[in-house]
Amino acid sequence: MKKNDEKTKKRVCLGLLTHPLIAVMLSGQRVSTLLVSGMLEEKKGRKLGIFRFSLYLSSAKRKVRKIMAKIVNKYPVGIQTFEKIREKGYLYVDKTKYIVDFREKQMSYVFLSRPRRFGKSLFASTLQAYFEGRKELFEGLAIADYEKDWVKHPVLHFDMSGAKHFDEEGLKHYLDLQLKPYEKLYGKDDDELYPNDRLDGLVKRAHKQTGEKVVVIIDEYDAPLLDVVHEKENLSALRLVMQNFYSPLKKLDPHLEFTFITGITKFSQLSIFSELNNLDNISMFDQYSAICGISKTELTTQMKPDIEAMGEALNMTYEECLAELTQFYDGYHFSKNSEDIFNPFSLVKALNARDIAPYWFGSGTPSFLLKLLDKYHVNLSTLESQEAVLSSFDQSTEEMTDALPLLYQSGYLTIKKYEPMFREYTLGIPNKEVRDGLLNSLIPHYVNPRRSDNDAFLLGFCKAVYRNDIEAALEHMRTYLATIPYDLENHSEKHYQTIFYLMFSFLNIYIRTEVKSAIGRADAVMHMPDTIYVFELKVDKSADEALAQIDEKGYMLPYHSEDKRLVKVGISFDSTQRTISEWKIKEE
Repeated sequence: MKKNDEKTKKRVCLGLLTHPLIAVMLSGQRVSTLLVSGMLEEKKGRKLGIFRFSLYLSSAKRKVRKIMAKIVNKYPVGIQTFEKIREKGYLYVDKTKYIVDFREKQMSYVFLSRPRRFGKSLFASTLQAYFEGRKELFEGLAIADYEKDWVKHPVLHFDMSGAKHFDEEGLKHYLDLQLKPYEKLYGKDDDELYPNDRLDGLVKRAHKQTGEKVVVIIDEYDAPLLDVVHEKENLSALRLVMQNFYSPLKKLDPHLEFTFITGITKFSQLSIFSELNNLDNISMFDQYSAICGISKTELTTQMKPDIEAMGEALNMTYEECLAELTQFYDGYHFSKNSEDIFNPFSLVKALNARDIAPYWFGSGTPSFLLKLLDKYHVNLSTLESQEAVLSSFDQSTEEMTDALPLLYQSGYLTIKKYEPMFREYTLGIPNKEVRDGLLNSLIPHYVNPRRSDNDAFLLGFCKAVYRNDIEAALEHMRTYLATIPYDLENHSEKHYQTIFYLMFSFLNIYIRTEVKSAIGRADAVMHMPDTIYVFELKVDKSADEALAQIDEKGYMLPYHSEDKRLVKVGISFDSTQRTISEWKIKEE
């Protein structure tokens, strides 16, 4: 609560009773107890009586009704079915203009990559309802002004999201279950034994029986492959099954009206859809940057009343609440000139719960991510701002030689800037939710996962830093580093730098690593309210050598213009002792 908030000050005299949501739940007995105990306000020498409090209670109820009146949207938490959202009156952020775009351009085969829980399945469900001619569901939406005919096409919708952690036989069985409902509808020939033959027959029969061309929707096509991306043998076997299943799509073109494929990663036309050389990958086109997710414009128009209500519940202004939501859930860019996109899963959860929390990361860290971080020894400090050309992060998953493509395609990195002259992208972590989640995922790779006092160490370290007691913080770190098992270390300067970075980043302090100066890079720079610390780390060299490098390379020069205390810290790591051997702190 803000101490200087006048409204808050006026309510302090009533303690918790002043919060309308609490007040309406209090019984008369509870009020009497508070009166006796003297917790209610004295007014003109007399205790606030039951009658006076009942008046307050009525006022509180009115405030509750006022707050509730602002909540005009019912949010579809966990609902990905367009039909249910529209029929039950949940908020639907209109994305049907993109279907209009597809139809006007006569697009036939479309591929869209977006991170998990980003609205791909909802858009696929919207497409299904449209091609089924469900006109009544689209009243008031953009496509209602465009579409006049509402032709009912047969739609084959294959949801592959349930095909995780399968071996080859398990995947074939899953495909069998996906095909059977449509075979009950359109029939099956006895000689159709394999998934590809069955798909081929289904499409042809559906077209013949209905007189309308078929729509094929494949949602989360890569789900069976992601968890085995690090397993060459299993990946090859599962990829072959999927390639075989999708192989008829190109030759079925005379029978197909539209094909839409979604996934997280780019397993590429090269492998899974090798024969679909006319597949339009719209994932990085500016005009489709907001096809999934919530744009800033959509948030501040359609959801404005809910931000206001959330702000009131959290004792924030509308502007403050919007800033918090932006810091936590915004920051995604999927093209050169992309709109600002919010994570829809986290945003909807936050507005519905009236609370800001790491919903997306809290929904479960995918196993493939943890395996990826381990395989490529991902250093968080290098992810904060990474320059790259398109081919280095948009390559197919099976061709990647580092973690960059999968981190981008999975939503852990996003486009922050594009330099057209050099065709160079700057990638970075989208927002606070992802950054904090990555920290928590990475820390066990660098600190001791087998110790029960990790939290105690972090707490002691945090307290020392916030007191500006760098001596104490480094002493904490020295003691703790000595306990890390030998097999978790590689003794490189980069390894110790990463530990250092993780520790300070965990505090939510603004810290940058490998900061560029005119003639070199500082290992770490930490910005505190009144002090800037510049760190240089050396392995098996003295702290004096570290301090000397700060001076020689001019690492302090960029900060001389700031009205803050400037402190340089030289640190020496001993690879034999596996901890900090010494440090020296010197103020400019």
